[in-house]
Amino acid sequence: MKIRIIGSVAAGTSVAAKARRNNEEADIRIYDRDYDISYSVCGIPYFVGDEVEDLKTLNPRDPAWFKKRYNVSIQTRHEVIDIDHATKTLTIKNLDTKETVTDTYDVLVFATGASPLTPDIEGTELEHVFQVRTIQHAGAIEQFIESRKPKTATIIGAGYIGLEMAEQLTHLGIEVTILQRSNQVMKHLDKDIANHVADTLEAHGVKLRLGQEAVRITNTDVITSSGDTLASDIVFLAVGVQPNTALADKIGVKIGETGAIAVNEKMQTNLPDVYAVGDVAESFSVITGKPLYRPLGSTANKMGRIAGDVITGGTSAHRGILGTGIVRVFELAVGQTGMNEQEALAHGYDIETLHNIKPARAAYLGGKEITIKAIADRETGRLLGIQAVGEEGVDKRIDVFVTAMTFGAKAEDLFHLDLAYAPPFSTTKDPVMYTGMALDNAIKKHNKLLTPKELQHRLEQGEDFQIIDTRAKAQYDTSHVSEAVSIPLAVLREKAKELDPKKPTLCYCNSGVTGNAAQNILRNMGFEEVYNLSGGNKNYQKYRK
Repeated sequence: MKIRIIGSVAAGTSVAAKARRNNEEADIRIYDRDYDISYSVCGIPYFVGDEVEDLKTLNPRDPAWFKKRYNVSIQTRHEVIDIDHATKTLTIKNLDTKETVTDTYDVLVFATGASPLTPDIEGTELEHVFQVRTIQHAGAIEQFIESRKPKTATIIGAGYIGLEMAEQLTHLGIEVTILQRSNQVMKHLDKDIANHVADTLEAHGVKLRLGQEAVRITNTDVITSSGDTLASDIVFLAVGVQPNTALADKIGVKIGETGAIAVNEKMQTNLPDVYAVGDVAESFSVITGKPLYRPLGSTANKMGRIAGDVITGGTSAHRGILGTGIVRVFELAVGQTGMNEQEALAHGYDIETLHNIKPARAAYLGGKEITIKAIADRETGRLLGIQAVGEEGVDKRIDVFVTAMTFGAKAEDLFHLDLAYAPPFSTTKDPVMYTGMALDNAIKKHNKLLTPKELQHRLEQGEDFQIIDTRAKAQYDTSHVSEAVSIPLAVLREKAKELDPKKPTLCYCNSGVTGNAAQNILRNMGFEEVYNLSGGNKNYQKYRK
């Protein structure tokens, strides 16, 4: 069996390694137009910022190592320029010598990855403009920073790579501006959670220009769509990636609705004996079963292993993804999985939304708060999406949510998880458990929630609410919902007699717990429609900002 793989980063090498583990006789060869194989794209920003000292640690394996370990031939600087699938023939160009050769295959795997998008603006070809995708990019950026000593940088795009680069450049003492055409950073987050990220960036001196686009790059500046001129000694393009599908499309491989190659759970394309894996291939949502494109090294490795197994007679199958992601932005960890509000509504779900603000571990041991936004389907109770931000414990909680959601957990299931507890690690009612409990109560109408967004909408529609701030008067005087009256919890039972039990009533505190207690009191006193403000005043003020 002749297995030919185009592309040798995470997915391509995973195909080859698994195929070799299953079959010692297969003839396996990889072609790649780049210089390097199996390197960590995600580690490049940390090399630029000197957290990774040696670039070689991001690229620990070369073709010689792979040949010795797996008996797989990897030919770098060799680009497959044509394919005749009828005869199963490849035409390959040596990019160094310009010579072309042919090869044949029994099975062909596209692991051609994705390329960074280049915005259609003047000046992207200038020498101080960089993208962050390959080991060559990393080396060139390092050399430029060392030789030119840039003082100012503009990053075009506010996704994962853009935020990581902003952090690392700031650590180097470079003044950073992020230019983003939408009105928030991190498009996979809802804006109320993205605001936490924006606040952290600005607290560290990163300037945000949201709702603006770059229209021209000069040797010294970036000109924006609003006419501003941003001093820029170095510029980074971080506006996303596009799957490298041209070669596959040329031979009739089906391109899916996301723009990546359509594959089944066996990583097979519509053509016999042709597979696609990694950043060039679509995945699908665990929740909806519909195509989903979220290019990540973890998914690429998984896809490669599945394809390598299937090609050599195995029974592996891809089970989909949730689109999980996490990023560090200075001291803040930002994680998300599943759908955000907009996506859930677009898929037709009637959603319940909870903002839960709790310490990651015992507050008396210095535990810092995590803000968790949870979205569930009201009809079934199934969890649809989680977003979380905080200085500690975010990764742990996101992974617990991911595991639960992968197996179809409902909100009520989270409370019953037997999670590890000791004060240095968690709280007696872990943020995951509390999220499930409060979300389930809201779904079942025992303790109704209103998000700041929903409250604002209903007020704008002219609804007449009784809004009660249940905190101490001093806290109310510092910051409160503008329409609220101050009735501390301690006197609520007495003061409730002055309120109208038939009028919609909203209670709130700092983060939700005392508001929930007030809600229970009023419900038990016969108030007909009582809500707790999701995430309390902290979340409301963040939303209003």
